[in-house]
Parts: sequence; structure tokens; C-alpha cells
Amino acid sequence: METTDTNQTEQTPVEMEELSHTDKIVGVFSEPSNMFQKVSLFPMRTIDWMLPLIILFIVIGAVRSLSMLNDEVYFEAKQKAIESIQKMADKGTIPADQVDASIDRVNKQMEFMRGPIGWVINIFSTLIFGFIFLLIIIGIYYLLIKYVLKGDGTYKHALVANGLTAYITLIQVIITGILTFVLGKIVQDTSVAAFTGADRSSILGFFLAKLDPTSIWAYIVLAIGFAKLFKASETTKYYILVFSLWIIGGLLFFFLGKAFPFLAGFGG
Repeated sequence: METTDTNQTEQTPVEMEELSHTDKIVGVFSEPSNMFQKVSLFPMRTIDWMLPLIILFIVIGAVRSLSMLNDEVYFEAKQKAIESIQKMADKGTIPADQVDASIDRVNKQMEFMRGPIGWVINIFSTLIFGFIFLLIIIGIYYLLIKYVLKGDGTYKHALVANGLTAYITLIQVIITGILTFVLGKIVQDTSVAAFTGADRSSILGFFLAKLDPTSIWAYIVLAIGFAKLFKASETTKYYILVFSLWIIGGLLFFFLGKAFPFLAGFGG
């Protein structure tokens, strides 16, 4: 009786070379889905989230300091700080007899921040507080992905998705920095609100600030990154999560900013 050999040749996966960090940067802009898919096959690298965030926050701090060298921008920033003090005085947050002292303190601080030591303090504080704030936000993303969407990954997966996406945000920071210096006015982002001069303290201004092609691009890529790194079969629920958190979180800070002005800038 003839026996047939039923043993099948085992298929061995083709060895794939891990992408370099430079390849990952290129992939964020050219083919994020394919790039994140390849990244998901290897252990998460600390450099992939830490380096882009360090670069981003250093550039943010440097751009802010550079923009203050423009006298028009410096005057606008000073006026906004003074207006903020006046509003707090109107609400009773600052006693009326301390308004002049507070304004004088703002003038001295802003003048100091234009100097070399001020630059160092600005960049260092942006780096520290930027990291703290972003790590909290990423933690919220991770908890929602892990326990609501049942994603298969760790906090480090969320960090890498956010870190690599930060290179898109970096482009926005550079663009707004150039526009601020050239136009002689503070340009916060690349939104409709920024170019129409809409009042961001109004609900219409809030939504016009969300009509920002660069931010929308970054959040799309972030959702793709989460989906691929957390091994999701489809991306739709990650789009819903990312954009819902962006809008709802922004609205939360928008309304909190009405009561606590120092929180108004955290809803971006």
C-alpha cells in the first residue's frame, strides 16, 4: 500500500529589516499606514517617542523666544497678558489694588524673557511642562484604547504612535513661527481662526480653530498609528476616539478657561 507524504513544507516568514528612525520619519509623511504596520512587528523603541517630543518642545520654546524679538509680536503678547490681568481683576480673582503691581511684574518678566537667560528658562520650562502634559494626554488615550477599544498593546505603543506623529506637529510649529515673525502678529496655528482673526473665546472661534488642515492631518495619522500598533482589524473606531477626544477635550478646556483663564490655551 502506497503511502503519500502529507508533510507540507513549512512557510517561514521572510526576515524583515527593522526601519531606521529616519525611515519612520519619512513614513509618517509618505505612507503612515505601511510604516506603522512595520513598526508594530518589532519592540517599541524609546527613541521613536522621546526624540521627536524633545525636538518638538525645544523648537516650540525656541520659536516663542525668537518671535519676541519682533517688536510688534512682543507688544501684542504684552497687551494680551495685561488684558488677562484686567479680566481677572474684573472677576475679582486679583484685588483691584494689585492690578498695577501685576502689570508691572508682567512688563519686567517679559523684558527678562527676551534675554539669553530667559531663552534658556523658556525652552527648559516648555520641555518639562510639555512632557508632563503630553504624557498625561497619552495616558488617557492608552486607557481608552486598552479598556474601551480592547487594543492589544502597552503604554509604550501609545507613546510611539504619538511621538512619531509629532513630526507633523513640528512642521506646523515651524510654519506658524515663520508667519508670526514675518507678519508681526501672533499666529497660533494654521487654522481658519488664525487667518480670519476670529475670537477664540467665542464658540464660533473655537470651532474655526478646529478647522486646521495640519492638525486634522496629524490626528488622522495618530489614529492610524494607534490602530496599527494596537493590532486593530479596522481603523474607524480609532478615528472616532481620536477626533472625539480632540473636540470634547477642547470643549472642556474651553469652558473651564472661562472660569480659569490660565486653562484656556490647553484645549488645542
